[in-house]
Amino acid sequence: MYYGYGLDITYIFVIIGMIITLSASWRMKATFAKYERVRSESNLTGREVAERILRANGIYDVGVRPVSGRLTDHYDPRDKTVSLSEVIYNSTSVAAIAVAAHECGHAIQDNVGYVPLNLRSAFVPAANWGSRLAWPMIVIGLFLGYGNMSNIFIQIGIGMFLLAVIFQIITLPVEFDASKRALAELKSNNILPSGEDRSARKVLFAAAMTYVAAAASGVLQLLRLLLLFNGRGRRN
Repeated sequence: MYYGYGLDITYIFVIIGMIITLSASWRMKATFAKYERVRSESNLTGREVAERILRANGIYDVGVRPVSGRLTDHYDPRDKTVSLSEVIYNSTSVAAIAVAAHECGHAIQDNVGYVPLNLRSAFVPAANWGSRLAWPMIVIGLFLGYGNMSNIFIQIGIGMFLLAVIFQIITLPVEFDASKRALAELKSNNILPSGEDRSARKVLFAAAMTYVAAAASGVLQLLRLLLLFNGRGRRN
C-alpha cells in the first residue's frame, strides 16, 4: 500500500508498535529501578521468598537457583527450576520479592496443571520455528518477485509469523495469572505489609504490560504483512 512518493502507509503499524513496546519497556525499567531501592521490612531475599512460597504450597521438587544477567528470571517446567537473576536472588528489595513471587506463581501453575501454561509450553516449538523462519520466508518470496511461487513463500512466512503472535497472545493469561497468584501468596504468607504489597503490585503490573505491548506490536506487524500481501495479490 503505497501513497504518493512511494510512501508505504503501513509503516504506521510498525511505528505504533515500536512506541507501545518502548513505552512499556521504559515504564517497566523505571518502576523496577524505583522499587529496587526500597528495602522490604521482611528482610527476606528473593531466594528466601521463593523457597517459602514453594514450601507453603507443598512444592518440594522445584529448585531455586541464581542465573546471570538482569531481569532474566524465569520458571522452566522442563527441569522444575525457578531461576532468579543476580539482582533478585540475593536482594531484599520490594521489587526482588515481587519478581521472585511471580516466578513461583508459574511453578504453582505447573503444579496444579494450569491449562494455559500447558498450552503455552506445548506451543513453544511451533513459536520458535515461526519466529526463526517467518522473515526468511518472506524475504525469499520478495526476492522471487511476483508469481505463484513468490506468494507461496510469503504465505508460509506470514503463517510462521502468525504462530509467533499466537504464542504471545497465549502468554498473556499465563503472566497475569502468575502475578495474581504471586500477590495472593505474598499476602497469605505475611511476606509483605499492606504498603509494600501495593508497591509489589505496581512492579508486577509494569512487567505484565511489557507482554501486552509485545502482543499488540506483533498483531500490528501481522496486520501490516496481511495488507502488504493482499496488495501484491491484486497486482499479479
